[in-house]
Amino acid sequence: MKMDSLISRRNMLGSSALGMGALSLQSLFSHDGLLAADSSSNSKHNQLPHFPGTAKRVIHFFLNGGPSHVDTFDHKPELARHAGKLLTNTLTTERKTGAAFPSPFKFRKYGESGLEVSELFSRTAEHIDDIAVIRSMYAQVPNHEPSLMLMNCGDSIQARPSVGSWVMYGLGSENQNLPGFVAMCPGGLPIKDNENWQAGFLPGAYQGTYIDSQHRELAKLIENIEHPHISSANQRQQLKLLQSWNLKHAEIRNDDRLEARIHAYELAFRMQIGAAEVFDLNQEPKHIQEMYGSGVHGRQTLIARRLLERGVRYVQLWHGAGQPWDNHDNIADNHRKLADQLDPAIAALLTDLKLRGMLEDTLVIWGGEFGRTPTVELTGGGESKLGRDHNHWGFSVWMAGGGIKGGTVYGATDEFGFKAVENPTSVHDLHATILHTLGFDHERLTYRYAGRDFRLTDVHGRVIREILT
Repeated sequence: MKMDSLISRRNMLGSSALGMGALSLQSLFSHDGLLAADSSSNSKHNQLPHFPGTAKRVIHFFLNGGPSHVDTFDHKPELARHAGKLLTNTLTTERKTGAAFPSPFKFRKYGESGLEVSELFSRTAEHIDDIAVIRSMYAQVPNHEPSLMLMNCGDSIQARPSVGSWVMYGLGSENQNLPGFVAMCPGGLPIKDNENWQAGFLPGAYQGTYIDSQHRELAKLIENIEHPHISSANQRQQLKLLQSWNLKHAEIRNDDRLEARIHAYELAFRMQIGAAEVFDLNQEPKHIQEMYGSGVHGRQTLIARRLLERGVRYVQLWHGAGQPWDNHDNIADNHRKLADQLDPAIAALLTDLKLRGMLEDTLVIWGGEFGRTPTVELTGGGESKLGRDHNHWGFSVWMAGGGIKGGTVYGATDEFGFKAVENPTSVHDLHATILHTLGFDHERLTYRYAGRDFRLTDVHGRVIREILT
């Protein structure tokens, strides 16, 4: 046998993935959330849309904890007529509930469309003619964790890529100095942590980048963005050396996980320049800063707009690290306080996007993981603290811009707001519609993993064409 036909011990161990180096790398990648599919997958795939999309980018306001639809965008006058009375068509809820609980907030009609919106979002309502409200959403269970996973990743049980990761996989990034998918959550991570913006079985480069937007300083906004001891020039030299080693290693291993690591190192270095500029809100005119407001949600929304106009594809803005909208008691005060933090920022963004000509190709989404009951929640002793329990049977989500037909309502809950009864709309339908606005057939945007083709909508989903222009 010729010597050049023999396989070396190193190549043999590498090919069989039994070498200690391969094992340690796998552990390291798993810890960093950079695990990708194997090299036989289409991980380098960066396809063009299936058809011309109406949106190029997405911003998603996520109201963590479940905002009450009957107190925001789904007016139910029958609750006032049945106040204090037990309802006959109530459904199973996570906790015991009692009589009909009318909204403590006033509703009125806005815009030429005359859609009714609660006073909680009166400033957002000034843009109602650009907004399509889906009043017939439903989820699977009345629990936060599975509902968060369903809304953000399309599956309440299995670990699956998030919506933003699918968008990145399909469209790629327009700015090599910034992450294409950013998740901002002030005060720390929400329930399920970074699983909410995970890449799942997609390459790790498509995972969302978390930013703790409660901070103002760049070094606190993004951890390890700056090296405390060495200059950028020396970092560049170190990175070049590290990259040369990684590339040699990759030639032997042919492992997409290493490619994800190389991408992460490069992006982290480039962000030292790009991020410093985009997060500097002092570059904005004073009247723009004042329009958004100085609160954390105003600041993070303005940062989001700056990210979007620099080519970031998907930005998710979380309202709170805990579950601030999970108001099981005193919903009158709590919902008002929360809406006061968010309403001006949303209105400012819609105004700003329209002035810049960006609203027409930016998809704006508003909603939480589910809604809340139209009946009052009861304590173990049968008393009420005037809050509402979780309600997955029916709730509201709205969309604007990016090819959405404004001033429209799709679907309806029953007369009290308990269950979606007219055009019930699943989370899969919502995801199919989001992908459609970006130019993708949700049934054809797939990724080969574990021997089958996966998609965001699994085997479900219908595009809600009634709300599209």
